[in-house]
Amino acid sequence: MKRIIFGCIMIAGISVLFSCYNRQSGNSSTKKTRQQDDGTISLEIKKAYRYTDMGDRSDNTAEWNVVVNKSGRYNVWISSATLDTTDLNYQNSVKVNVQDKMIQARPDCDKVVKNSADVPFPYFRADSFIGTLYLQDTGEFYIQVTSEMILPENYRAGRSSAEDIAELISVSFTPVKR
Repeated sequence: MKRIIFGCIMIAGISVLFSCYNRQSGNSSTKKTRQQDDGTISLEIKKAYRYTDMGDRSDNTAEWNVVVNKSGRYNVWISSATLDTTDLNYQNSVKVNVQDKMIQARPDCDKVVKNSADVPFPYFRADSFIGTLYLQDTGEFYIQVTSEMILPENYRAGRSSAEDIAELISVSFTPVKR
């Protein structure tokens, strides 16, 4: 009887050790986005960690773990897939959080990119200027974007093109040149 109890305790202990090891190795392999050589930071929604609620889309969020090598002032742009380039139909402002800094703006169509590889036909890519941010620190941190136009990964499949007019597809930080 003692051998059976001792054997069960040993198996349970080994199981706990292996589960802790697997959990730790999973956390060390998080996705990181790196700043490009020219200073640009490009963040695609499809590569983000997304938190979406289609019942109340106002707090839908995308997050990236970003490594920044160059501090400075950056222009923040968002790109949307849209059918109507005159009105992107964002009901709320898009919020961009970097460390303790936040900017927000309701996107307007500042640039239209026809035949972009980023969006499927019949959509256009509309780029919207959100504002500027000064990134004082370098290193690794999270960038978070909140918008009702951040949709679940599989949302486009099977829907009619008239259901939603726009979808946020990317965020980019471009260095301000003097």
